[in-house]
Amino acid sequence: MSDLAAHAGLFASALASATLLPGTSEAVLLGLLATDSGETVPLVATATAGNALGSSINWVLGRFMSNFRDRRWFPVGPEKYDRAVGWFGKYGFWTLAFAWVPFVGDALTVVAGVMRIDFRLFFLLVTLGKAARYVFVAGAFSWFSAG
Repeated sequence: MSDLAAHAGLFASALASATLLPGTSEAVLLGLLATDSGETVPLVATATAGNALGSSINWVLGRFMSNFRDRRWFPVGPEKYDRAVGWFGKYGFWTLAFAWVPFVGDALTVVAGVMRIDFRLFFLLVTLGKAARYVFVAGAFSWFSAG
């Protein structure tokens, strides 16, 4: 597999993993790291970029789709919506530091859009958290594969 194809696949997987679609970006990253290409930093950067972009899509969806929350087809019921907004309002934008957590993180990024968190702050916190997760995954792989 060419480097470009590998990075494109990792980027797509990371982007999908950050949205409400299922994804397996950590598994893809581990598979590429196992090829011993020596590209740890570029691979972590690619995964981080894809995942941050996917979270940004969630922010946009939350920002603009919340206008339709009274519609029957809206994917979240009023009680869950109000609970999520209340929780985010209580704990604030710092919760975005946990946007990397599976399942919970996707919802946080959508609610951040609903709450109209400044996109620059959102992107900074989310990207730092996502990068830390991929650095941890790559570091754990390196540590376990060395010993």
